[in-house]
Amino acid sequence: MCDALWFDPTEMLIGGTWKQAAETLPLINPSDGSPLADIARGQAPDIDAAVTAAHAARAGDWGRMTATERGRILTRIGQLVLTCVDALAEIEAHDVGKPLTQARADAVALARYMEFYGGAADKIMGETIPYLDGYTVYTLREPHGVTGHIVPWNYPMQIIGRSVGAALAMGNACVLKPAEEACLTALAFARICAEAGLPAGALNVVPGLGAEAGAALAGHPHVQHISFTGSVRTGALVQQAAGANVVPVTLELGGKSPQLVFDDADLDAALPFLVNAGIQNAGQTCSASSRILVQRGVYDEVRDRMAAAYTELTVGPAMDDLRVGPLISQRQKEIVTGFLTQGTDLSIAAQGHLQNAPDNGAYVLPTLFDNVPPDHSLARDEIFGPVQVLIPFDTEAEAIEIANSTDYGLVASIWTAHGARQMRLAKALRSGQIFINNYGAGGGVELPFGGIGKSGHGREKGFEALYGFSTLKTVAAHHG
Repeated sequence: MCDALWFDPTEMLIGGTWKQAAETLPLINPSDGSPLADIARGQAPDIDAAVTAAHAARAGDWGRMTATERGRILTRIGQLVLTCVDALAEIEAHDVGKPLTQARADAVALARYMEFYGGAADKIMGETIPYLDGYTVYTLREPHGVTGHIVPWNYPMQIIGRSVGAALAMGNACVLKPAEEACLTALAFARICAEAGLPAGALNVVPGLGAEAGAALAGHPHVQHISFTGSVRTGALVQQAAGANVVPVTLELGGKSPQLVFDDADLDAALPFLVNAGIQNAGQTCSASSRILVQRGVYDEVRDRMAAAYTELTVGPAMDDLRVGPLISQRQKEIVTGFLTQGTDLSIAAQGHLQNAPDNGAYVLPTLFDNVPPDHSLARDEIFGPVQVLIPFDTEAEAIEIANSTDYGLVASIWTAHGARQMRLAKALRSGQIFINNYGAGGGVELPFGGIGKSGHGREKGFEALYGFSTLKTVAAHHG
């Protein structure tokens, strides 16, 4: 066990001090429905104290620190995370229901985010601008100040890394509100940050309900930027709350991401991506590929091969480390089951099967639907479960029309050997990320990520995230 990970889940981190919450919330193990822990139920006064502590950090040691020094601390955080990967993975598996292999990959990704932003911290440059004779004009990138981070339950470690890591690299001080369903690795991460020498108040963690602690953070008048990942409905509320204070918001919301498979696609290469992009993390992924659009010439083969893969999918407790674990909660199970009942008029191509799954766990069988009309609710709405639909198409133009027919635009993938078609579709598809003959590019912490439409706005990952967590200042000096 990594010693740095010891924490009391009923406490909050505010200004470098762990404080006992006045009230707590129960945390349930989604694998078997058993009580896992009690966690802090932060309230508006706790958020206010955290924001005050963050401002003090900006005015103190953290705000005076050079970019190079900030980068060294973030790099140390990444190194400590790597020493704690197995412990973090076990915590995440119990907390979220994520199979151990996937939870471990998330912990490694968290370390990679901190390493990347540690190395990038002192490489954010302004520029000089040619202007009128007698002037020197240049730009500066400066931190917003105090940034609020509302993180969801599906990928706590990864989203903390890409959000908090980027904000800290720019010199902001952060207030983190993790999801009430999954806050344990956020608390563990805070311990690691302190161990690495992050100054008090640079990172504050206040667990609690979205309607209480989350709402207080989104609408706090002294927070200068909000980063939110979650549902469209909640994202709209966060944006409204921040808008009252004229505060910029980065929103990473839902998705209904398609993969387009053409007759000339390399199906051997495509098949693992077609399946895994839909069932990873039990489909609880904003960028999950829940729509598979297949040209008719290979439709039957793709359906049969995906169906065969689905019949091999095993679903069970997170610690059993099968392909698919439980959903996050019984509530999420009810939501996904409700969508499945909307598909009773459709043909099911295949389903996975349970393996040693406790009755009280939040399990749903991975389900592949065949020949789904593009306007069907299962083809248009985000399900957030291990459900994929197969949709046939004839022409390139039809594929583009179907792919662009939802309100979302987060990720899309194109499977074809035709180079000109690859370029045409990359331009034509309404999506923040386009993958050609792959899906996800291995996670890619360097690759800007974000959506259009109801998938949100702003960009995370890579240097674009650093720009988002900064404000641009233009200086024009007249010297004659």
